[in-house]
Amino acid sequence: MTMTERQRQLAVLNGERPDRVPWMPRLELWYTAHYLAGTLPDEFQGMRLSDIQRKMGVGKTARAGHVCTSRIRGVEVTERRVGMATVTEYVTPIGTVTKTHKRTEGMDRDGIAALEIEHMIKGPDDYDIVKYIFENTEYYPAYEQFEAYDRDVGDQGLPMVQIGDVPFHWFLKDLTGYEKGYLDLFDYPDKVEDLLETMWQVLKERLWPVVAASPATLILHGAHFSSQTTPASYFDKYMLPYMQDFADSMHPHGKKVAHHADNDTSEILQQLRDSRYDMQECFVTDPMVPCTLKQAREGLGKDVVIFGGIPSVILEDSVSEEEFENYMDEIFDEVAKGDPMILGIADNMMPTSLLHRVKRVGELVEERGRYAVGV
Repeated sequence: MTMTERQRQLAVLNGERPDRVPWMPRLELWYTAHYLAGTLPDEFQGMRLSDIQRKMGVGKTARAGHVCTSRIRGVEVTERRVGMATVTEYVTPIGTVTKTHKRTEGMDRDGIAALEIEHMIKGPDDYDIVKYIFENTEYYPAYEQFEAYDRDVGDQGLPMVQIGDVPFHWFLKDLTGYEKGYLDLFDYPDKVEDLLETMWQVLKERLWPVVAASPATLILHGAHFSSQTTPASYFDKYMLPYMQDFADSMHPHGKKVAHHADNDTSEILQQLRDSRYDMQECFVTDPMVPCTLKQAREGLGKDVVIFGGIPSVILEDSVSEEEFENYMDEIFDEVAKGDPMILGIADNMMPTSLLHRVKRVGELVEERGRYAVGV
Protein backbone atom coordinates (compact mmCIF):
# COMPACT_ATOMS: atom_id res chain seq x y z
CA MET A 1 0.00 0.00 0.00
CA THR A 2 1.32 3.43 -0.92
CA MET A 3 1.77 5.68 2.08
CA THR A 4 1.33 9.43 2.34
CA GLU A 5 4.28 11.63 3.20
CA ARG A 6 2.96 12.05 6.74
CA GLN A 7 2.53 8.31 7.19
CA ARG A 8 6.09 7.69 6.01
CA GLN A 9 7.53 10.22 8.42
CA LEU A 10 5.49 8.88 11.34
CA ALA A 11 6.53 5.32 10.51
CA VAL A 12 10.21 6.23 10.68
CA LEU A 13 9.76 8.16 13.95
CA ASN A 14 7.92 5.20 15.47
CA GLY A 15 10.60 2.68 14.53
CA GLU A 16 8.57 1.17 11.70
CA ARG A 17 9.42 0.75 8.02
CA PRO A 18 7.56 2.85 5.47
CA ASP A 19 6.93 1.79 1.88
CA ARG A 20 9.97 3.85 0.89
CA VAL A 21 12.38 6.28 2.49
CA PRO A 22 10.70 9.69 3.04
CA TRP A 23 12.11 12.44 0.82
CA MET A 24 11.65 15.84 2.47
CA PRO A 25 13.90 18.54 0.95
CA ARG A 26 13.64 22.07 2.35
CA LEU A 27 12.72 24.19 -0.66
CA GLU A 28 11.69 27.35 1.22
CA LEU A 29 14.90 29.37 0.78
CA TRP A 30 15.22 28.43 -2.91
CA TYR A 31 11.56 29.24 -3.54
CA THR A 32 11.60 32.55 -1.67
CA ALA A 33 14.74 33.80 -3.40
CA HIS A 34 13.48 32.94 -6.89
CA TYR A 35 9.95 34.14 -6.17
CA LEU A 36 11.21 37.55 -4.99
CA ALA A 37 13.58 37.80 -7.96
CA GLY A 38 10.93 36.68 -10.45
CA THR A 39 13.13 33.81 -11.61
CA LEU A 40 11.05 30.74 -10.79
CA PRO A 41 11.29 28.14 -13.59
CA ASP A 42 8.49 28.34 -16.15
CA GLU A 43 7.01 25.06 -14.93
CA PHE A 44 6.44 26.60 -11.48
CA GLN A 45 5.24 30.07 -12.46
CA GLY A 46 2.18 31.15 -10.47
CA MET A 47 2.42 28.18 -8.09
CA ARG A 48 2.59 28.23 -4.31
CA LEU A 49 5.40 26.40 -2.58
CA SER A 50 3.05 23.62 -1.44
CA ASP A 51 1.91 23.13 -5.06
CA ILE A 52 5.53 22.89 -6.21
CA GLN A 53 6.28 20.33 -3.50
CA ARG A 54 3.30 18.25 -4.56
CA LYS A 55 4.25 18.48 -8.23
CA MET A 56 7.81 17.36 -7.44
CA GLY A 57 6.52 14.47 -5.33
CA VAL A 58 8.36 15.55 -2.16
CA GLY A 59 7.18 15.93 1.39
CA LYS A 60 6.39 19.29 2.92
CA THR A 61 8.90 20.31 5.60
CA ALA A 62 6.28 21.94 7.79
CA ARG A 63 8.20 24.11 10.27
CA ALA A 64 5.91 27.10 10.77
CA GLY A 65 3.46 25.68 13.30
CA HIS A 66 3.23 26.99 16.87
CA VAL A 67 1.60 25.50 19.96
CA CYS A 68 2.12 28.44 22.30
CA THR A 69 2.59 32.17 22.67
CA SER A 70 4.54 34.02 25.35
CA ARG A 71 4.28 37.24 27.31
CA ILE A 72 6.70 39.01 29.65
CA ARG A 73 4.95 40.49 32.68
CA GLY A 74 6.11 43.86 33.96
CA VAL A 75 8.53 44.47 31.10
CA GLU A 76 8.11 47.15 28.44
CA VAL A 77 9.40 45.93 25.07
CA THR A 78 9.92 48.46 22.28
CA GLU A 79 11.57 48.41 18.86
CA ARG A 80 13.14 51.20 16.85
CA ARG A 81 14.69 51.21 13.40
CA VAL A 82 18.16 52.62 12.81
CA GLY A 83 18.89 52.30 9.11
CA MET A 84 18.97 48.60 8.32
CA ALA A 85 19.15 47.71 12.01
CA THR A 86 16.36 47.06 14.53
CA VAL A 87 17.06 47.79 18.18
CA THR A 88 14.85 45.99 20.71
CA GLU A 89 14.74 47.46 24.21
CA TYR A 90 13.57 45.66 27.36
CA VAL A 91 12.73 48.04 30.21
CA THR A 92 12.34 46.29 33.58
CA PRO A 93 11.92 47.65 37.14
CA ILE A 94 15.58 46.80 37.81
CA GLY A 95 17.19 48.04 34.61
CA THR A 96 17.21 48.00 30.81
CA VAL A 97 18.89 45.76 28.24
CA THR A 98 18.91 45.95 24.45
CA LYS A 99 19.68 43.77 21.47
CA THR A 100 20.18 44.69 17.81
CA HIS A 101 19.41 42.82 14.60
CA LYS A 102 20.73 43.99 11.24
CA ARG A 103 19.68 43.22 7.68
CA THR A 104 21.34 43.80 4.35
CA GLU A 105 19.83 44.34 0.93
CA GLY A 106 21.14 40.94 -0.12
CA MET A 107 19.50 39.25 2.85
CA ASP A 108 16.21 40.96 2.04
CA ARG A 109 16.53 39.93 -1.59
CA ASP A 110 17.00 36.26 -0.67
CA GLY A 111 14.41 36.25 2.12
CA ILE A 112 17.01 35.64 4.85
CA ALA A 113 16.24 36.72 8.42
CA ALA A 114 18.18 39.55 10.07
CA LEU A 115 21.37 38.75 11.99
CA GLU A 116 21.72 39.58 15.68
CA ILE A 117 24.82 41.77 15.99
CA GLU A 118 24.41 43.04 19.56
CA HIS A 119 23.29 40.83 22.44
CA MET A 120 21.37 41.52 25.64
CA ILE A 121 24.20 40.74 28.06
CA LYS A 122 27.06 43.20 27.68
CA GLY A 123 28.34 43.28 31.26
CA PRO A 124 27.92 41.62 34.66
CA ASP A 125 25.12 43.96 35.71
CA ASP A 126 22.93 42.71 32.85
CA TYR A 127 22.61 39.20 34.29
CA ASP A 128 20.07 40.16 36.95
CA ILE A 129 18.00 42.04 34.37
CA VAL A 130 17.93 39.13 31.94
CA LYS A 131 17.14 36.78 34.83
CA TYR A 132 14.19 39.02 35.72
CA ILE A 133 12.95 38.80 32.12
CA PHE A 134 12.97 35.00 32.21
CA GLU A 135 11.36 34.88 35.65
CA ASN A 136 8.49 36.95 34.34
CA THR A 137 7.95 35.14 31.05
CA GLU A 138 4.71 33.18 30.75
CA TYR A 139 3.57 30.71 28.08
CA TYR A 140 0.03 30.18 26.83
CA PRO A 141 -1.46 27.47 24.59
CA ALA A 142 -2.12 28.28 20.93
CA TYR A 143 -3.55 24.89 20.03
CA GLU A 144 -6.25 26.11 17.66
CA GLN A 145 -3.62 27.94 15.63
CA PHE A 146 -1.55 24.77 15.40
CA GLU A 147 -4.54 22.61 14.47
CA ALA A 148 -5.38 24.96 11.59
CA TYR A 149 -1.78 24.76 10.39
CA ASP A 150 -1.77 20.99 10.77
CA ARG A 151 -4.90 20.71 8.62
CA ASP A 152 -3.28 22.90 5.97
CA VAL A 153 -0.20 20.64 5.86
CA GLY A 154 -2.42 17.57 5.62
CA ASP A 155 -0.91 14.39 4.23
CA GLN A 156 2.04 16.24 2.68
CA GLY A 157 4.06 16.16 5.89
CA LEU A 158 4.23 16.18 9.65
CA PRO A 159 4.53 19.59 11.35
CA MET A 160 7.67 20.06 13.41
CA VAL A 161 7.05 22.63 16.13
CA GLN A 162 9.97 24.86 17.07
CA ILE A 163 10.00 25.92 20.73
CA GLY A 164 13.37 27.65 20.91
CA ASP A 165 16.80 26.68 22.09
CA VAL A 166 18.04 24.82 25.17
CA PRO A 167 19.32 27.16 27.93
CA PHE A 168 23.11 26.85 27.56
CA HIS A 169 23.14 27.28 23.79
CA TRP A 170 20.49 30.01 24.01
CA PHE A 171 22.79 31.80 26.45
CA LEU A 172 25.82 31.43 24.17
CA LYS A 173 24.21 32.19 20.83
CA ASP A 174 21.64 34.84 21.69
CA LEU A 175 22.28 36.37 25.11
CA THR A 176 26.05 36.96 25.02
CA GLY A 177 27.59 35.67 21.80
CA TYR A 178 29.84 32.61 21.90
CA GLU A 179 33.15 34.25 22.79
CA LYS A 180 31.78 36.47 25.54
CA GLY A 181 29.64 33.62 26.90
CA TYR A 182 32.65 31.43 27.55
CA LEU A 183 34.67 34.34 28.95
CA ASP A 184 31.80 35.15 31.32
CA LEU A 185 31.66 31.51 32.36
CA PHE A 186 35.23 31.90 33.59
CA ASP A 187 34.85 35.43 34.97
CA TYR A 188 31.36 35.20 36.51
CA PRO A 189 30.56 31.49 36.85
CA ASP A 190 28.00 32.05 39.62
CA LYS A 191 26.06 34.59 37.57
CA VAL A 192 26.09 32.39 34.46
CA GLU A 193 25.06 29.21 36.26
CA ASP A 194 22.35 31.02 38.23
CA LEU A 195 20.88 32.33 34.98
CA LEU A 196 21.06 28.90 33.35
CA GLU A 197 19.28 27.29 36.30
CA THR A 198 16.57 29.96 36.15
CA MET A 199 16.08 29.38 32.42
CA TRP A 200 15.82 25.61 32.96
CA GLN A 201 13.24 25.91 35.72
CA VAL A 202 11.11 28.52 33.93
CA LEU A 203 10.99 26.42 30.76
CA LYS A 204 10.28 23.23 32.69
CA GLU A 205 7.52 24.72 34.83
CA ARG A 206 5.82 26.94 32.24
CA LEU A 207 6.70 25.88 28.69
CA TRP A 208 7.05 22.10 28.91
CA PRO A 209 3.49 21.46 30.22
CA VAL A 210 2.02 23.53 27.39
CA VAL A 211 4.05 21.58 24.83
CA ALA A 212 3.30 18.20 26.44
CA ALA A 213 -0.46 18.83 26.35
CA SER A 214 -0.43 20.13 22.78
CA PRO A 215 -1.73 18.26 19.72
CA ALA A 216 1.73 18.36 18.10
CA THR A 217 3.79 15.18 17.70
CA LEU A 218 7.26 16.39 16.66
CA ILE A 219 9.02 19.04 18.76
CA LEU A 220 12.22 20.84 17.74
CA HIS A 221 14.11 22.06 20.81
CA GLY A 222 17.69 23.13 20.15
CA ALA A 223 19.68 24.03 17.05
CA HIS A 224 23.21 24.39 15.71
CA PHE A 225 25.09 22.50 18.41
CA SER A 226 28.63 21.94 17.20
CA SER A 227 31.95 20.33 18.05
CA GLN A 228 33.55 23.79 18.22
CA THR A 229 31.00 25.97 20.03
CA THR A 230 29.42 23.33 22.29
CA PRO A 231 32.34 20.87 22.75
CA ALA A 232 31.80 17.57 24.49
CA SER A 233 33.02 18.59 27.95
CA TYR A 234 30.69 21.61 28.14
CA PHE A 235 27.89 19.67 26.47
CA ASP A 236 28.14 17.00 29.17
CA LYS A 237 27.95 19.53 32.00
CA TYR A 238 25.58 22.19 30.75
CA MET A 239 23.38 20.65 28.05
CA LEU A 240 23.03 16.89 28.40
CA PRO A 241 21.16 16.86 31.75
CA TYR A 242 18.65 19.42 30.48
CA MET A 243 18.08 17.60 27.19
CA GLN A 244 17.60 14.25 28.92
CA ASP A 245 15.13 15.83 31.33
CA PHE A 246 13.20 17.39 28.45
CA ALA A 247 13.12 14.21 26.36
CA ASP A 248 12.07 12.11 29.35
CA SER A 249 9.26 14.58 30.06
CA MET A 250 7.95 14.59 26.50
CA HIS A 251 8.05 10.87 25.67
CA PRO A 252 5.25 9.80 28.05
CA HIS A 253 3.00 12.25 26.20
CA GLY A 254 3.72 10.68 22.82
CA LYS A 255 6.06 13.44 21.66
CA LYS A 256 9.13 12.95 19.50
CA VAL A 257 12.01 15.36 20.09
CA ALA A 258 14.48 16.72 17.54
CA HIS A 259 17.62 18.85 17.34
CA HIS A 260 18.39 20.94 14.23
CA ALA A 261 21.83 19.52 13.40
CA ASP A 262 23.14 21.61 10.51
CA ASN A 263 26.61 21.99 11.98
CA ASP A 264 29.79 20.00 12.60
CA THR A 265 28.68 17.40 15.14
CA SER A 266 31.54 14.97 14.48
CA GLU A 267 32.95 15.29 18.03
CA ILE A 268 29.62 15.32 19.91
CA LEU A 269 27.82 12.36 18.34
CA GLN A 270 27.95 10.44 21.62
CA GLN A 271 26.39 13.39 23.46
CA LEU A 272 23.61 13.66 20.89
CA ARG A 273 22.99 9.94 21.23
CA ASP A 274 22.94 10.14 25.03
CA SER A 275 20.50 13.06 24.97
CA ARG A 276 17.65 10.62 24.31
CA TYR A 277 16.43 12.85 21.48
CA ASP A 278 14.59 10.92 18.78
CA MET A 279 15.88 12.73 15.70
CA GLN A 280 18.79 14.77 14.38
CA GLU A 281 17.16 16.99 11.78
CA CYS A 282 18.86 18.72 8.83
CA PHE A 283 21.89 16.60 9.67
CA VAL A 284 24.80 17.87 7.57
CA THR A 285 27.61 15.61 6.39
CA ASP A 286 30.88 15.51 4.45
CA PRO A 287 32.12 17.45 2.49
CA MET A 288 30.59 20.36 4.42
CA VAL A 289 31.70 18.92 7.78
CA PRO A 290 34.17 16.14 8.73
CA CYS A 291 31.52 13.47 9.23
CA THR A 292 30.09 11.05 6.70
CA LEU A 293 26.61 9.59 6.90
CA LYS A 294 28.16 6.22 7.75
CA GLN A 295 30.17 7.74 10.61
CA ALA A 296 27.08 9.54 11.86
CA ARG A 297 25.09 6.33 11.93
CA GLU A 298 27.86 4.56 13.81
CA GLY A 299 28.07 7.39 16.34
CA LEU A 300 24.35 7.95 16.83
CA GLY A 301 23.35 4.30 16.83
CA LYS A 302 20.49 2.61 15.04
CA ASP A 303 17.63 4.13 17.01
CA VAL A 304 18.15 7.84 16.31
CA VAL A 305 16.45 9.11 13.16
CA ILE A 306 18.78 10.98 10.83
CA PHE A 307 16.91 13.58 8.77
CA GLY A 308 19.24 14.86 6.05
CA GLY A 309 22.10 13.12 4.28
CA ILE A 310 22.38 15.38 1.25
CA PRO A 311 24.68 18.38 1.89
CA SER A 312 23.51 21.34 -0.15
CA VAL A 313 26.95 21.77 -1.78
CA ILE A 314 26.37 18.50 -3.68
CA LEU A 315 23.57 20.26 -5.57
CA GLU A 316 25.83 23.06 -6.84
CA ASP A 317 27.37 23.22 -10.31
CA SER A 318 30.84 23.30 -8.70
CA VAL A 319 30.31 19.55 -8.15
CA SER A 320 30.39 17.48 -11.34
CA GLU A 321 27.52 15.23 -12.39
CA GLU A 322 29.76 12.20 -11.90
CA GLU A 323 30.68 13.28 -8.37
CA PHE A 324 27.01 13.89 -7.61
CA GLU A 325 25.97 10.45 -8.85
CA ASN A 326 28.79 8.76 -6.91
CA TYR A 327 27.77 10.60 -3.75
CA MET A 328 24.16 9.53 -4.18
CA ASP A 329 25.32 5.92 -4.59
CA GLU A 330 26.95 6.16 -1.18
CA ILE A 331 23.82 7.69 0.34
CA PHE A 332 21.55 4.96 -0.98
CA ASP A 333 23.99 2.28 0.17
CA GLU A 334 23.35 3.62 3.67
CA VAL A 335 19.62 3.88 3.08
CA ALA A 336 19.63 0.22 2.03
CA LYS A 337 20.64 -0.82 5.54
CA GLY A 338 17.14 0.09 6.71
CA ASP A 339 18.19 2.28 9.65
CA PRO A 340 15.75 5.07 10.54
CA MET A 341 16.22 7.89 8.06
CA ILE A 342 14.36 10.71 6.38
CA LEU A 343 16.18 11.90 3.29
CA GLY A 344 16.59 15.67 3.14
CA ILE A 345 18.88 18.51 2.16
CA ALA A 346 21.12 19.88 4.88
CA ASP A 347 20.37 22.63 5.44
CA ASN A 348 18.37 24.02 2.51
CA MET A 349 18.05 23.85 -1.22
CA MET A 350 20.00 27.05 -1.87
CA PRO A 351 19.04 29.64 -4.51
CA THR A 352 21.97 28.39 -6.62
CA SER A 353 21.11 24.69 -6.27
CA LEU A 354 20.53 22.81 -9.52
CA LEU A 355 16.87 21.89 -9.83
CA HIS A 356 17.55 18.86 -12.03
CA ARG A 357 19.64 17.30 -9.26
CA VAL A 358 16.85 17.65 -6.73
CA LYS A 359 14.56 15.96 -9.24
CA ARG A 360 17.19 13.26 -9.75
CA VAL A 361 17.17 12.49 -6.03
CA GLY A 362 13.42 11.97 -6.34
CA GLU A 363 13.99 9.50 -9.16
CA LEU A 364 16.53 7.61 -7.05
CA VAL A 365 14.12 7.49 -4.13
CA GLU A 366 11.61 5.72 -6.37
CA GLU A 367 14.24 3.45 -7.90
CA ARG A 368 16.26 2.52 -4.82
CA GLY A 369 14.50 3.90 -1.75
CA ARG A 370 11.41 1.75 -2.08
CA TYR A 371 13.28 -1.54 -2.45
CA ALA A 372 15.97 -0.75 0.10
CA VAL A 373 13.75 0.34 2.97
CA GLY A 374 11.27 -2.43 2.33
CA VAL A 375 13.85 -5.22 2.66
